[in-house]
Amino acid sequence: MALREIRIMGDPVLTKVCKEVTEVTPKIAELIDDMLETMYEANGVGLAAPQVGILKRIVTIDVGEGPIILINPRIVETSGEQTGDEGCLSLPGKAGCVTRPNYVKVRAFDENMQEFEMEGTELLARAFCHELEHLDGHMYTEKVEGGLHDVTYASEDEEE
Repeated sequence: MALREIRIMGDPVLTKVCKEVTEVTPKIAELIDDMLETMYEANGVGLAAPQVGILKRIVTIDVGEGPIILINPRIVETSGEQTGDEGCLSLPGKAGCVTRPNYVKVRAFDENMQEFEMEGTELLARAFCHELEHLDGHMYTEKVEGGLHDVTYASEDEEE
């Protein structure tokens, strides 16, 4: 396992659409391990492959309940609404107010390419939406209401 460089907003890789994963090769398995290590080292809640420069549809998330690995994820259902501060490892020291669904169901593949569904509310729902947008070249800053503000500490609630 190794730490990978987190790409910062302005890097063109963060604006590109990622490619589907067709099989979990040893290289993909290593990428997933590296993404988890990088996410934890940066005190993040989630990390998408393009944030470490890899244009693959892979996301890692941990909202405090253990690691979640999503390969080729897609949102299949949403409901409700929540508004709150959101940050991103690709834009350190900044946060902004974003409205997201309060409930999200995703369908994805695990590391064995077995399809599964997972539901999340509140922070997990926010993380699902935030990270999956990275896979299509979008960042939360496109949805910020009222501009960005400085964050002087790395709170798990604000770093996604």
